[in-house]
Amino acid sequence: MMHLIEMMTSRAPTVTHVIPGTAPVSGVTSLGDDVFVVRCDDSQQVEVYDAVTSTLQRRLSVPELGNSFGLAACAGNKCLYASDFYNRRVHRVQLSGSNAVTRWSVGRKPTGLTVNTDKNVLVVIRDERKIQQFTTHGTLLQTVQLQPDIEWLRQVVKLSSGQFVIGDPGRHHRVCLLDVKGAVVRSYGGTPGSDLTKMKGPAGLAVDENENILVADRNNNRLLVLDRSLTSAREMSVSIDGGLKDPYSLCYDKARGRLYIGERDGRRVIIIDHLKDFTASQIGVRTSA
Repeated sequence: MMHLIEMMTSRAPTVTHVIPGTAPVSGVTSLGDDVFVVRCDDSQQVEVYDAVTSTLQRRLSVPELGNSFGLAACAGNKCLYASDFYNRRVHRVQLSGSNAVTRWSVGRKPTGLTVNTDKNVLVVIRDERKIQQFTTHGTLLQTVQLQPDIEWLRQVVKLSSGQFVIGDPGRHHRVCLLDVKGAVVRSYGGTPGSDLTKMKGPAGLAVDENENILVADRNNNRLLVLDRSLTSAREMSVSIDGGLKDPYSLCYDKARGRLYIGERDGRRVIIIDHLKDFTASQIGVRTSA
């Protein structure tokens, strides 16, 4: 197992565990100390790990689940949601009792999922350029139609203002701030590149308590932190063996100060503890046997 470098203080943000795998990670989320991972394979399963020990606890069977590029968990409804890219569905797994699975239809090629403060689920519909909001049992509440020049939707987060932040990794390679009706207020990026004003394939998004926005800049193998107005960026450096390898999915547990990074090429989930917000510029690592 990899050898990690000791940090000066145990309370500094640190990589505490790495969950390896044999297939690319396409989605990661958490609920308490449970980490849910979906991979690009044909297993029709979601892996559940313990965040403290990184050990596999169980597998949730999700019959008829195709390629999923989005996971979200809801503590209030005690359930897990998984998008189904080619089958135009969202699967809902009850996390208590029998782990019953239900599903409902959505638009063409759903990708990222987010649970909002009302315990409803937001679904990014890539091919129809829209965001759909559903109740926990699949009743459609709202559709936000986006502008035609937003081409390749990946993930969305909703800010306290009601505005949305969405990744657009198509030809623009940008992150957009949208108003409540889906119009672009501001964008960051615009052409592919590797300096701090550009990105290559922005994928997963996460937001901290101050609404700083963390972006998985996947083809640059890095994480960028944008301010909530999308006017400036800086890199959050993660010290890990081999560096980040195609970071794709992000999940941030604000209550525990814990960040999860799902990699496609690396096939790992990297767990970072003691991250109270995204102001840290350097994430170290701790010793591990």
